[in-house]
Amino acid sequence: MLARRRIALTLATAALLVPAAVGCSALDKALDCVETADSIATSVDKLQQAISSAADDPTQAREALDEIDKELTGLGDKTDDADLSKAVDSLNAGVDNVRKSIENGDATPDITPVTDAAGEIGKVCTPG
Repeated sequence: MLARRRIALTLATAALLVPAAVGCSALDKALDCVETADSIATSVDKLQQAISSAADDPTQAREALDEIDKELTGLGDKTDDADLSKAVDSLNAGVDNVRKSIENGDATPDITPVTDAAGEIGKVCTPG
């Protein structure tokens, strides 16, 4: 939950700073990045909640992972920024590891790499 709040604060700050920092086409790209990072943060929050109740409904974790995958695909298609690409790759690797852990029967996989990478995407999407 703390990671989610930190990411949300970073994204809110970015939304305020973007208009002053970039031109129109760059502004659109930056806003896409911020919106996608916010969606990823929401999906990571859902993943955290799903993991905490995985014994009750393991499909929720899979659905949250699918949402993150969907957001990453969209974000990866919109950027040529090396730092963002690296953060997206890290998040993809974390999602893959969590998915494999769940498939192997781990009801409480370590999602720290996922939350860390999502936070990095939030930082990269913040101008300045």
